[in-house]
Amino acid sequence: MSKVDGWLAESELAMHGWDFSHLDGRWENQELPWCYRELVKEQMHDDKMWLDVDTGGGELMSSFHHPAAKTVVTEGWPPNLKLLQEKFIDSAITVIADLNEDLSNVPDDTFDIITNSHGALPVQETVNKLRAGGFFVTQQVGGTNNFSLSRFLDSTYELAYPDNTLINVAIQLQEAGMQIQKQEMAFTRMSFFDVGAIVYYATVIPWEFPKFKVHDCLPQLKQLDKLIATQGSISTFEDRFMIVARKI
Repeated sequence: MSKVDGWLAESELAMHGWDFSHLDGRWENQELPWCYRELVKEQMHDDKMWLDVDTGGGELMSSFHHPAAKTVVTEGWPPNLKLLQEKFIDSAITVIADLNEDLSNVPDDTFDIITNSHGALPVQETVNKLRAGGFFVTQQVGGTNNFSLSRFLDSTYELAYPDNTLINVAIQLQEAGMQIQKQEMAFTRMSFFDVGAIVYYATVIPWEFPKFKVHDCLPQLKQLDKLIATQGSISTFEDRFMIVARKI
């Protein structure tokens, strides 16, 4: 199989849930200065009603082993929603379809803790779902995420979510009645060790690579392949921020 055929094959693979194990050994992500799991665990107690927003395939949510009857999840992407409905068909976990990512199907004043890892963030609606004294814990993808790679593959690319920044979100939460407990941002290196890994990544993250097609980007992909052959990898930067806030 030629390199180009291999790249085309990578572009045709689909991801189920939010699982990047296909790239194991083919990329490397620098650790963040905080641990999202620990931030969540600090607020997680068995008696708390929990909402996990945009839960993907439920992989991270399931790892907390919170009581099913006190766990509610939302998901807006139809393939993941179908996966969740099948996975938890015999579980007391409540799965709510949120196709518009506005939490409109979620009851207000219901939850003691809401978590959101890399999901859509309608701020006022999120606050409305919390009980007084409830906590919101989020890790977000910042507006400039992977800009250098996206722009290299598409010279007309514009930031998909330029206003998703720590300052903007923290102020919005504050104005909506939340008290900020913790906040931090970081730019961490993400390295790819082969072009096929880049192709796969660009295919499953279409909001950052909206026009990506292997044939259309062959000149750039061949340039990246040459660079990796001489340097061992190419790197881009992930833009991340986290906030822990309490509803007053």
